[in-house]
Amino acid sequence: MSAAPEDDEIEASRAPLLDHLVELRSRLIVCVVALFVGFLICFVFSTQIFTLLLHPFNVASGLLAVRAQEAKSGGSFDILGALNGAKNMFLVLTGLRDAPPVPGKVTQLVFTAPLEFFFTKVKLSALGAVALTFPVLAQQVYAFVAPGLYKRERRAFLPFLVASPVLFALGAAMVYFMILPFVLWFAASQQIVGVSGISVNLLPKVSEYFDLVTTLLLAFGLCFQLPVVLTLLGMAGLVNSKMLMSGWRYAVVAVVVVAAIITPPDPISQTLLSVPIIGLYFISVGCVWLIELRRKKEDDARDVTVT
Repeated sequence: MSAAPEDDEIEASRAPLLDHLVELRSRLIVCVVALFVGFLICFVFSTQIFTLLLHPFNVASGLLAVRAQEAKSGGSFDILGALNGAKNMFLVLTGLRDAPPVPGKVTQLVFTAPLEFFFTKVKLSALGAVALTFPVLAQQVYAFVAPGLYKRERRAFLPFLVASPVLFALGAAMVYFMILPFVLWFAASQQIVGVSGISVNLLPKVSEYFDLVTTLLLAFGLCFQLPVVLTLLGMAGLVNSKMLMSGWRYAVVAVVVVAAIITPPDPISQTLLSVPIIGLYFISVGCVWLIELRRKKEDDARDVTVT
């Protein structure tokens, strides 16, 4: 009995262990060099990159100015006034309206250790290098593992290699443009200003601000990997669409709990995370269903060929 074409394909790509180790070393060298070059590029522009990370802080200051303006113009609390204030804040958040000018107001962060800002820029450059060189790193990983995969497995692997960074970028964009401004607005709204003899102002440290930004970016980016994870589990046969649909209520509760943990204690940011993740969950169910449908068609075609 002759070997299957896919087995012949794997056999043709077989190589001695030493050759694999040599190839692994060369690809690791390429990855290290790429990361080093990316780090240098990001470190040169680290001040500009950190300035970009301050955009949510500027938007939060605008939201605070809108809230202060609404408080001055309004008298007693009323529902229409609250809704109008929420609408104005949303317009400022989305860039459809300019925030009220605040005379003398500047975005101010501090650092209390001599090298604190330097090490913050080093960490920022390291993360920026990973993001900048991700195409090179992904290509090297794929080129190393591809010879050990069947042709159909390589075709199945490529979409995930593209979908994963795209979904991560979507989650990071939601943090940058939506969640983080609300987080910082909530923090700034805790200030005590205008009380006689008392002033409590928000002056975040650059390291703590950087840690907050990166934590939220990673948290949301990883949460947006849900379709990739569930689809891979479906391809491995560990979950199926019927199982996922029957447990959708538990999944919704789990998403809400996770959103409550990793977002600030306000319902808006929790909703902004929960709704997309729940939508991605049902998209994942559809992807798993399509995989099952394709697998069933392949099994039926194989049975017909054998018969």
